Amino acid sequence: MSTDQPTVPASVADQAALGSGADMWTTKAVGDVPSLFVTDGPHGLRKQTGDTDNLGIGGSVPATCFPPAVGLAQSWDADLVERVGRALGEECQAEGVSVLLGPGVNIKRDPRCGRNFEYYSEDPLLSGALGAAWVRGVQSQGVGASLKHYAANNTETDRMRSSSNVDPRTLREVYLRPFQRVVEDAQPWTVMCAYNRINGVYASEDRWLLTDVLRGEWGFEGAVVSDWGAVRDRVAAVSAGLDLEMPGGGDTDADVVAAVEAGGLDPAVVELAATRVAALAAKGVAGRRSDVVLDVDAHHALAREVAARCVVLLKNDGAVLPLAPGSSVAVIGAFAQAPRFQGGGSSHVNPTRVDVPLDEIRRHAPSATFAAGFTTDGSGDAAALRAEAVAAAGAAESAVLFLGLAADQESEGFDREHIEIPAEQVELLAAVLQAQPRTAVVLSHGGALRLAPLAGAPALLDGALLGQAGGAAVADVLFGAVNPSGRLAETAPTRLEDTPAFLNFPGERSQVYYGEGLHVGYRWYDARDAAVGFPFGHGLSYTSFEHRDLTVSASEAGITASVAVVNTGERAGREVVQFYVSVPGSSVTRPVRELKGFASLDLEPGAEGRVEVLLRAADLSYWDVAADRWVLESGEYEVTVGASSRDLRASATVAVTGDETPVPFTPESTLGEVLADAAGAEAFGGLLTGVFGSSESSEDALGMDMAKMMASIPLERFVSLSGGKLTRAGLADKLAEVNAAR
Repeated sequence: MSTDQPTVPASVADQAALGSGADMWTTKAVGDVPSLFVTDGPHGLRKQTGDTDNLGIGGSVPATCFPPAVGLAQSWDADLVERVGRALGEECQAEGVSVLLGPGVNIKRDPRCGRNFEYYSEDPLLSGALGAAWVRGVQSQGVGASLKHYAANNTETDRMRSSSNVDPRTLREVYLRPFQRVVEDAQPWTVMCAYNRINGVYASEDRWLLTDVLRGEWGFEGAVVSDWGAVRDRVAAVSAGLDLEMPGGGDTDADVVAAVEAGGLDPAVVELAATRVAALAAKGVAGRRSDVVLDVDAHHALAREVAARCVVLLKNDGAVLPLAPGSSVAVIGAFAQAPRFQGGGSSHVNPTRVDVPLDEIRRHAPSATFAAGFTTDGSGDAAALRAEAVAAAGAAESAVLFLGLAADQESEGFDREHIEIPAEQVELLAAVLQAQPRTAVVLSHGGALRLAPLAGAPALLDGALLGQAGGAAVADVLFGAVNPSGRLAETAPTRLEDTPAFLNFPGERSQVYYGEGLHVGYRWYDARDAAVGFPFGHGLSYTSFEHRDLTVSASEAGITASVAVVNTGERAGREVVQFYVSVPGSSVTRPVRELKGFASLDLEPGAEGRVEVLLRAADLSYWDVAADRWVLESGEYEVTVGASSRDLRASATVAVTGDETPVPFTPESTLGEVLADAAGAEAFGGLLTGVFGSSESSEDALGMDMAKMMASIPLERFVSLSGGKLTRAGLADKLAEVNAAR
């Protein structure tokens, strides 16, 4: 396999040509730099044939449709995600694809976002860990990944113009953190910049984002490619650190050459971008294999295994599930016959086959009957369909009702206006429950739903979107061939009005304000002690588990947490162990608790195992805005282990030695800030008493808390209030003294 690096063309015109695509899916061949084929998508290859587009309109070659990110994340299994990545890499090799456009690790800020099905989670650690695993898998096959959509691309409304207005700490800790994890752990070949602006600057033109942070801080070594059509100003984008504009067909190469000739663009920047594209092309050529033949059956079997691990058992009152093989079952719902298994838009896959839930259920229960119950397009007689379903349910020993959202009700390109399950489906469930109390509901959806209308159902299975083998996977879980072990990767809210970004989504006049700050997803609900439909990390099993003997220890690497897990039930099963961290005495605002590690293990009935996880020091740090860096705070850290963000089983505390560096006090520092510091209190405490007298006498005279009032006064303003007892020169001396003593 050749690893020769192609020679970068000498002329600015040729270098500029390397920086834009030849067409929708290929890069240009310039000189001895070869062309590469790139294509979507994150859960299956979408290599188009014939007319090409990036909206999923044109046809594509058959490929395995694995569970999209919304489903895959519910596995909470990085090893499994890496296996999916390897399979995707193999399919790319079979089709001559050098770069696969994924994964998407944007945070699920609001459940209405139309593209949430393509993203993993509301939590940055889970998103980053799974995204890194996906990249490792794909790139192990000599195929590059394209980490997207960088960054803060959390709404489809006005997505090509809107500005995501985010404070620095929230941007770092929530929205950039998954990208940082993937870059530092897996080094994707490319990073795809987003359409939107961040704090007023287009992502494609943001040098701080594309160069200072991505390359300077995180050490990214690959090429930055634009999302398709994301470049507004090619010259500004190249200057900021964009290497490849996609797709091709425009005349922006000439803009780059003209800017260089006019002195408005450094030719060294153009050459550097061309060098990165040439290096990408070299990787693609070096990775090509001619010996790969797609094993359709093996990949479908993997898709089935993966999908089964992604099913979440939300509820199982009265042990309605699992159903007995061979029992009498009424299967109800249009999705049982025409399953919803993927999202719409640029990632839409032409599957090699599709497992139909009804057919798969009949493999376990041959006498299963079927009634459509509803239609997804509003056609048909709703009352008659409902009556037929009720009759079928009443005549069976149990019923399985397939509900959810149709493809046209959520998709890339638009955001939902609500999170409700269609009314006709809710009415159908109510009617079926009257006829058949032993009813299990199976949900198919890409975005979170309000599940309160389904409260009457004794059993709920959340399939999200499970890919082409989802029908067989659901049947396996329904009949106990697979013990469910999936966990929610996002909170199921009680009401849309309770969600963190309710008042700031999707924005207006191209401005989106991230007013909830750090408190995204479960962080928001926990901070408010608010009720939720089902919490982040939730998922039941047909067996039960106990957590014992939590131990924690601190080192420079972070906190090592270990816990024993016992299968206390009668079935083999997998437990997902979640580690949350709190810093009760923190000097800064923090969420009540945050996920900082997770692991899983399979156990036979009665068996005990142990998991050990390193909660990385980097993940325990917060972004100090004043110091403009990550800071690991010294203090007592509380580590809690549980089966969800609300099902917490044990906790332990450990002392962590941090790396804080005191930020120097300045004339703009307040009296409160200085007096909270030991050296500051010693230097300024006596002066304060001399100016205002004792706090008790002042408070009696003014009827106020003098200390609280004075705490917000900047030192430079205190000079004028001191009656000459503190001069500007004296303030400078005291500050120098205090800063030296800290």
